[in-house]
Amino acid sequence: MRVHDSNNDKTYFRKQRRRYDQDRTPRSLTFSCYRRYQFLAKDRSRQWFVEALEAGRQRFPVDLWAWVLMPDHVHLLVSPREPGKIIGKFQGFVKERFARQAVCWLEENAPEWIPRISVVEGKRSRRRIWQPGGGYDRNVEQVKTLLSIIDYIHENPVRKQLAETAVDWEWSSARWYAGEEDVPLHMDRTLPMVEE
Repeated sequence: MRVHDSNNDKTYFRKQRRRYDQDRTPRSLTFSCYRRYQFLAKDRSRQWFVEALEAGRQRFPVDLWAWVLMPDHVHLLVSPREPGKIIGKFQGFVKERFARQAVCWLEENAPEWIPRISVVEGKRSRRRIWQPGGGYDRNVEQVKTLLSIIDYIHENPVRKQLAETAVDWEWSSARWYAGEEDVPLHMDRTLPMVEE
């Protein structure tokens, strides 16, 4: 689909999403804010995302194994409890729920942002919070790989110098894995254990 960006008067073709919905294979998902704007830089918007993520977990048969919110992107490690195209629907639900809240806040409190996030797709105009194209979506089949992805997710704020250690960053599952109970989200205890 051809998209017209009113910010720079350029047009481009929107990438088609490619999802690999194999049985109940866990998925590593990464998606970014539109134009890498830091829509997740404030605790207020991070809380909105946490609420959207929890609502998605309640609505869809998806287990959450790890997560982190960065100022301009999100990493999730999830696993469907049923086969089929569940993960795409889950991800779409979470992103849309967050986007609606973010756009509403911008309209009321920072209307100067509206032209920056407005695009025309065909005959339709919309406001973008998320980068188009679906982001990074990877099937994960090995337990060793799952564990390395969890480490990668948790170390993201440390690599970006947002925290000294992974557990210092409130907006991830690192504290839950460290045994803390007062965390934004509890993980599902369905992650396969490493065979000795």
